[in-house]
Amino acid sequence: MGQPRIVQPGPLEVSRRDEPDFSIVLGGPLYQLYLRARLAGPHLEHLIRRVLAVSGICWLPLLALSTVEGHVMGGVAVPFLRDPEVHIRFLIALPLLIATEVYAQQRMRLIIRQFLDRGIITSEERARFDEIVASELSLRNSVMVELVLVVLVFTIGYWVWRQSLTLAVPTWYQVNNGAGLHLTAAGWFYAFISLSIFRFILLRWYYRLFVWYRFLWQVKAMPLHFNLFHPDRAGGLGFLSDSALALAPVFVAQTTVVAGSIWNYILYQGGRLQGFRLEIGGMLVFAVLALLLPLGFFAVQLEGARRLAKRQFGILASHYVDDFHRKWIDGGVSPGEPLLGTPDIQSLADLANSFTVVSQIRLVPITKEVLVRLILVIALPLVPLTLTMIPLEEIARRLFKLVF
Repeated sequence: MGQPRIVQPGPLEVSRRDEPDFSIVLGGPLYQLYLRARLAGPHLEHLIRRVLAVSGICWLPLLALSTVEGHVMGGVAVPFLRDPEVHIRFLIALPLLIATEVYAQQRMRLIIRQFLDRGIITSEERARFDEIVASELSLRNSVMVELVLVVLVFTIGYWVWRQSLTLAVPTWYQVNNGAGLHLTAAGWFYAFISLSIFRFILLRWYYRLFVWYRFLWQVKAMPLHFNLFHPDRAGGLGFLSDSALALAPVFVAQTTVVAGSIWNYILYQGGRLQGFRLEIGGMLVFAVLALLLPLGFFAVQLEGARRLAKRQFGILASHYVDDFHRKWIDGGVSPGEPLLGTPDIQSLADLANSFTVVSQIRLVPITKEVLVRLILVIALPLVPLTLTMIPLEEIARRLFKLVF
């Protein structure tokens, strides 16, 4: 691991024409399929067209098949139009996963660029940085990885769904024919086409997260140039907190699906929201940790740089304070030099402020405000579940009393 060095801000060492063209979103077989099907442009244009096409493939056949089988509004305990989970999954969560590609693409490239713009990666280390980017691009574009994901969604994904995630009552996708619950025609399409597409896009996002993890892991092993007097109090790495916000919609989509599943269990199997505290808490903890984990890769280097900076700055501060004491306390001031208006006192205060910045450096470059925003955004899809505990009319009545 390279040793951290502390540098003062200077001019940008890399011109914008030489910036790395690295995106964790673009590339791969699915991206190429989008291009050939005219569902996307080189920079993920045509978002609405892409969302309508993919969501339509997953949802519309289910509606049609359920209608033909007489399960669209009745005929079973859980008809198609009264199954909140399927609509939440394909009409809310899936479009969100697709839209996040554009959202993350716009922000992640700017984040990666700042390693160069802020001088954290200098011109001497640019060749090594370019090698890391090329390695990640190759990994991101891997055909083999996406083929493995396809196999996983059709095998393990289907097995887990059948064993743990289906309702134990007759529904539009499975009915009791006297020998147990069996898939309907809509159920076969749901299990092997719709759910497989959703699982693939979700797992593909997790693979993109792995590419991001690997990129930061390799960068942190380089001899980075931190500026621990940077006002972000993260050695200049404060921009990395934006990556957590850029990738948060992936987990918002996942908590949306979890909320839909819990809602189904409450509606049709007599579950209570309190009984899902472990699942809800585990999902929130997992999501937040997944977003914060790569930011902690730099903790050891930042701690080492902080100790070095405190030692160096402490020596400088001691010399300054000694000189200040000799001049203004011991009477070493020149005759006629006024105390009022002297810049020495302001410099002493600035010295204290600078030492505070060094002492309070964060080992994980994220602020409390960003952390709170992450938790609130990820937990937002779970809020409507409170209506299963307190009727909407009761909530409205209590709010009316508070206001009036």
